[in-house]
Amino acid sequence: MSHSGMDMGGDAASCKISMLWNWYTIDACFLASSWHVKSRGAFAASCIGVALLVVVLEALRRAAREYDVFLAAQFQRHVAAQAKARAVASPSTSTSVTFRASAPQQLVRAVLHAAQFGLAYLLMLLAMYFNGYIFLSLVVGAGLGKFLCDWLEVTIGIAAQPPCLPGGAAPPKQQQAVVVASNEAPTCCA
Repeated sequence: MSHSGMDMGGDAASCKISMLWNWYTIDACFLASSWHVKSRGAFAASCIGVALLVVVLEALRRAAREYDVFLAAQFQRHVAAQAKARAVASPSTSTSVTFRASAPQQLVRAVLHAAQFGLAYLLMLLAMYFNGYIFLSLVVGAGLGKFLCDWLEVTIGIAAQPPCLPGGAAPPKQQQAVVVASNEAPTCCA
């Protein structure tokens, strides 16, 4: 029994579905018989649409990360304002504060996650058609999505620090710029 090409019964009798690697264009079907490609233009539109779906997935991933950063910054501002008010009233030692998202905030996070999850599985199902053109569209979309939606951005603080002398002492009245990343304090002569 060969499963290299299967015809679907009924109205979609000319659908080409293969369980092996293929390069079908005309009469290829994806996900449902209603996605029956009947022309080269429709197939090109399908490939472009698949690539754009991957870009949308990358945008959803970015949106979820940005929302988490937004929530953390919002909470940090709130805690800083409270700490400033408390410091005036009674200075105390430093403490840690745990942040927990509110129900509406967690709902937004859950919706973003569910959208990512559903779209990722839909794209995985498209990859399982083993169509070379669709696979290439997925790869191109992933690259384009990474390029457009996941541009590397690093915040680096510049702190002034005196240059080090032997023994770790700093000469008076001289300053040297030291790059500080990730909110870490610079160490002398490191």
